[in-house]
This record gives sequence, structure tokens and C-alpha cells, in this order.
Amino acid sequence: MTLRTLLLAGSLFCLPAMAAAAERPVVVELFTSQGCSSCPPANVFLNEMTKSRSDILPLAFHVTYWDGLGWKDPFSMQAATSRQGRYGHRFGDGSYTPEMVVDGGVGLVGSRRDDVNAAIEQAKRDQRTVASVRVSKENGNLKIQVGSGRGSGKILLIGFDHEHTTRIGRGENGGRTLTEANVVRSIRPIAEWSGEATSINERFPLGEDVAVVIEAADGAIVGAARLTEGVT
Repeated sequence: MTLRTLLLAGSLFCLPAMAAAAERPVVVELFTSQGCSSCPPANVFLNEMTKSRSDILPLAFHVTYWDGLGWKDPFSMQAATSRQGRYGHRFGDGSYTPEMVVDGGVGLVGSRRDDVNAAIEQAKRDQRTVASVRVSKENGNLKIQVGSGRGSGKILLIGFDHEHTTRIGRGENGGRTLTEANVVRSIRPIAEWSGEATSINERFPLGEDVAVVIEAADGAIVGAARLTEGVT
């Protein structure tokens, strides 16, 4: 076998791992509240994404700052408010609802579909992916595998429910019934990743389903996966 053949064989051997790292969904985070009358159209948009687009990981983060204005959102979390606050500080536009953040890189009004869809396509073209991520369920717990790669980031474990339907009793949406998909119930950092392949065992978080993302120091999402099989 010639040297050229050996090099070609080696490059072909590496292709599956490289492809696995590159093929990941674009993460779309909706910051919303049941107390916000402008939010239902963005919620509907996110609901549609969950049903029709496998290339996107849509997540609905319910913030707390509407809770004192007539209706307390049962899914609001301080962690969601804090996360949006960090984005608002970085983007320079503060916190508002409904906001969609695409791959941690840009924030837009969540009901402006054309703008969000354009940002998603741009994120695909510019996508930074540092490592493959795989999430599986074993004996009721999670096994999270992050491949090797270049760079570093924080590994976040996110628990979410598939769908909730809520009749709103008061506030700006009083009298309406809202159906909301991929409602985040918990988010927490579980490890720092610095380029080496790693395997992490974790308890199942609050929520029916699980997503794992790698977040770079600048806030960009650089790795993502969700548990799609064996969810109970």
C-alpha cells in the first residue's frame, strides 16, 4: 500500500466522526410568558417548529418578570430570566418577550417568522460545532457522551416537557387557552469541556425529555443533542 493510499484511508476513517460533530440541530430559545399578550404568536411558531423541523432544537423558557402583572406563569423560572438577562447584556437590547435567540448568537422578536427563519439559515451556514454530543438513557439515568474536539465550553443539561395546555385566568391573556411546546422545566451546568472526549452519568432532570448543549465562553452554542429514544 502506498503512502498516498494510507493517507486517503486515514482521511476516510475520520469522516464519520467529523460528520457526527457537524450534524447537530440549531438551538432556538424562546423567552416567553403566559402573562404577555404578544407572546402567543411566537408560541405557535415554536410549536410548529417542534412538529415539523428535525434540524432545530426549539426550547421555550418562561421568564418570571411578568408574574406580578395579573397572572403567575406556572412554568416561569428564575433560571430562564437570568439566562435571558445574560443574552440581553451581550446583545445590548435588554430583556423582552417574546424573544427568540438562535444558536446563542442573535436575538430577535419571536413572532417575526421571516427574520427568525433567516437567522436559522444563517446559523446553519456559520455553525460552530466543537464536538459531537450523544444522550442516552440507562437504568433511569442519563449517559452523556461528548466527543473530542478543539475548543472549550460549559455543558448544560436541560429538562423540558413536550406540551402543556393552560387556561389563563387573569392578566393580558385572561380567558385564553394556550398550548405551549417544549416547555423548559430545568437547566443547570454539569461539567466543563476542554477538548477531550468525556462521558458523564447524570440523574434525569425535572422534565419529560432532555437536551444537552455546549455553550462557549462567548455564549454561542457549539454543540447540542436531545434524548429522542427511550424517554419514559
